[in-house]
Amino acid sequence: MNRQAIMTDIDRMFGWIPSWFIGLGLVAGAMLIALSFYRLATWLLKRTFGTRLPLLSVFIERTSGPAQLALCLAAVALVLPLAPLDDAFRAPLTSLFVVAFIALIGWISIRIVDMSAARYLQNFRDVTENFVARKHVTQVRVFKRVTDIIIVIITVSTALMTFDSVRQYGVSLFASAGAAGIIVGLAARPLLSNLIAGLQIAITQPIRIEDAVIIENEWGWVEDIAATYVVIRLWDWRRMVVPLSYFIEKPFQNWTRDTASLIGVIALHVDYRADVPRIRRWLEGAVKESKLWDGAVVNLQVIDADQRTIELRALVSARNAPQSWDLRCEVREKLIAFIRDEMPEALPRERAILIPSGGGGDTEFFRRPAEPEQMRASARN
Repeated sequence: MNRQAIMTDIDRMFGWIPSWFIGLGLVAGAMLIALSFYRLATWLLKRTFGTRLPLLSVFIERTSGPAQLALCLAAVALVLPLAPLDDAFRAPLTSLFVVAFIALIGWISIRIVDMSAARYLQNFRDVTENFVARKHVTQVRVFKRVTDIIIVIITVSTALMTFDSVRQYGVSLFASAGAAGIIVGLAARPLLSNLIAGLQIAITQPIRIEDAVIIENEWGWVEDIAATYVVIRLWDWRRMVVPLSYFIEKPFQNWTRDTASLIGVIALHVDYRADVPRIRRWLEGAVKESKLWDGAVVNLQVIDADQRTIELRALVSARNAPQSWDLRCEVREKLIAFIRDEMPEALPRERAILIPSGGGGDTEFFRRPAEPEQMRASARN
């Protein structure tokens, strides 16, 4: 039975219905049948092989959109030649079919890139302490997003070029060197600069995923590197969004560029009578008992002295920035308690000088910072 006979039978059975309505109904029915077939096929596959092949379920979920669109387009391609439609309806449907087919190719390309990146990153799960993993995760994420943007741009451009009016406008726009081209170029400059900065970051690696950084006096970790911006997870759970070009054009601090270990600083003011060697011995013992210490650095030095006190600086190292902060707080708390309970003479204090007045034996009371010689004389008295 040829196409003409089928059309004759359809016209005889549904002659009282408008032909355009029949044609659109056939197209819609074909799409519904295609979607139903997809649901049934995926249900059977998951029921039969889901427990034995868990990757099959993941593959079906990630490709569900392109697969359904592909089946719908295949169904429309089979039904459209048989649909009783005139040129007023057939031409727009044909153009829509072509655009949908181009979108399907772009969609499949993006899915292939995403699945390939996810499969590659399965080898690098722990990115907290593993610098090689952080390097690969950063590069793959940046390249994947740049590739996705390029695929979207090519797909949209190809789809628009299927329409004559848009194609002519695009050709005239790109061929001209007038004000419109300048405006478009200036508008696209931030996007292009950030895309180029993303490629530079992926290659040179000034930052990586989970790097501890200080930007604009804010401390946090690099949570995500997108195609045009970076998300910084701050210490108080806020999120700072920074353009990619920032990391190429402006200075910033990266605490975990080569290694995650950090040295924490604890400053403390004590009196001149403080027994610094004893405090140093106590500090070494207290730090060695802490689980946060990485076993590398522990030291105590006198770094300054003024009219009232001397300043001690303790250095302790930890495996990463959060542990360094916690270790500093722990050591500072224990150090204050030790001086308060075991060495009260080391607590900072103010000294008063009593000067007899010229009258009847009364004294005048002056409070002022004493010189070091006066402090020692007062201590002896």
